[in-house]
Amino acid sequence: MTHSVLQGFTKSLAMTVLSEIGDKTFFAAAILAMRYPRRLVLAGCLSALIVMTILSALLGWAAPNLIPRKLTHHVTTLLFFAFGLWSLWDAFKDGEAEDLAEIEAELDANMKTNGASKDRSKGDDDTKKNRRSFLTQFFSPILLKAFSITFFGEWGDKSQLATIGLAADENPFGVVLGGILGQALCTTAAVIGGKSLAKQISERLIALSGGVLFIIFGIQSVLSAVES
Repeated sequence: MTHSVLQGFTKSLAMTVLSEIGDKTFFAAAILAMRYPRRLVLAGCLSALIVMTILSALLGWAAPNLIPRKLTHHVTTLLFFAFGLWSLWDAFKDGEAEDLAEIEAELDANMKTNGASKDRSKGDDDTKKNRRSFLTQFFSPILLKAFSITFFGEWGDKSQLATIGLAADENPFGVVLGGILGQALCTTAAVIGGKSLAKQISERLIALSGGVLFIIFGIQSVLSAVES
């Protein structure tokens, strides 16, 4: 792994983990995993996040070809500082513990509007899973629900925009690898740990760490511009 790929990988991995832990899509994955088969929830959420990471990195890679590289570098620097201040603001504002309940209420409302009276016993779920073919499970409504909730929840999110900016400034291949690994770690933790893990996470500490990390990225971006 070359230096540029490794740098993009490490930056993307750190940014993704600190952005996604305690994020709305993290809570959504945790709650869905309490209600549906974990492997389907994990497959749906993770595939959505992988697609989103690749799309974001492609946008970031294409940006310097459409816009002067110097301008994209300045925009990326501003984004890092903006996201750093945004994360620090999130860390100190009130309402830290409300996200989990808010996401749970949204999912409950979504289930009601879709006529989700599908609360079956675990034994019935296991029996049906054994009868399904791989293709049927792949296109399972549960998998598709997890995919759509995660994909549209991430669209335009801070972590997506940060990935675009990072890919414009770093090696996009490294950014994709780091982003996918970070998403896999966070989503697996959310699905396996469930709501109990989500409740134990200190959102304030995560937001503080993320804010400091973004500001460090911004300072590094300024220094690299000065050196060049």
